[in-house]
Amino acid sequence: MIYTITLNPALDYVLKLSAPLEIGETNRATGLPLQCGGKGINVSLILHELEVPSVALGFVAGQTGAWLTAMLAEKGLQQDMICLSNGQTRINVKLKGVQETEINGAGPEISQQALDQLAQKLESLQQGDVLVLAGSIPAGVPADIYRRLMEPLAARGVACVVDTTGQALLDTLSCRPLLIKPNKSELAALCGHPLTDDKAIAAAAGELQNRGARNVLVSLGAEGALLLDETGQIHRTPAVGGKPVNTVGAGDSMVAGFLAALHDGKSYCEALRLGSAAGGATACSTQLARKEEILALL
Repeated sequence: MIYTITLNPALDYVLKLSAPLEIGETNRATGLPLQCGGKGINVSLILHELEVPSVALGFVAGQTGAWLTAMLAEKGLQQDMICLSNGQTRINVKLKGVQETEINGAGPEISQQALDQLAQKLESLQQGDVLVLAGSIPAGVPADIYRRLMEPLAARGVACVVDTTGQALLDTLSCRPLLIKPNKSELAALCGHPLTDDKAIAAAAGELQNRGARNVLVSLGAEGALLLDETGQIHRTPAVGGKPVNTVGAGDSMVAGFLAALHDGKSYCEALRLGSAAGGATACSTQLARKEEILALL
């Protein structure tokens, strides 16, 4: 079974502006329905589209948290969320106009007791299971929480996928994650120098592989994606789908497509292709991609 963790999920309120945003003025917009947000949740939603089962884990709070869990249930997603006693699940505002602008709310406080509950839920995972840890670390949560959650799982042979940034990502490499997915700018920041071509990107991915990552998938936006697999082979794919209209969730969709292919016994090369198709399909849609859109690009 694939499990995903979203420490700080959200409801995303997407607004489409017909004119450029004017600060200090009244702006008119049309809205899309509220969407479930959070990187791990996005991975689970795309896996569900591709008919690969998963369980979404994380924290919710208040009335907005109740809306979120109800929306996930309506979509048919398996979930095992921990309900916090205080606060509200955050609402993020996504403005779509000439440029994309995001206003992300602050989430509820996550206590140590709640983190312990999450760790207890993970005790049931065994060899053959996959855990996706995705997103930034909320304020007040230990910065190395992903490493802390992964260490006992690695000892039991649970494969982990990490999609976060900075030191939080580096902390997990000692646990030998199955996959990490930095984008080009995140990879450059981790390595401390600009990445000007595929050779430099592959070399930087190799640095992270030498520190423990088994597979390094680098999303390159309009330039496609590069995968350095655990055998040392480099795989490269161009971007697909045409001009992007929505980058929110594209990277999460890529992770989901990659895992869906591995779940079905496909090679790393085929996993990169399905991951790229899923990411491209979401980037060219106003919401997370549907199965038929992903398969059309594949």
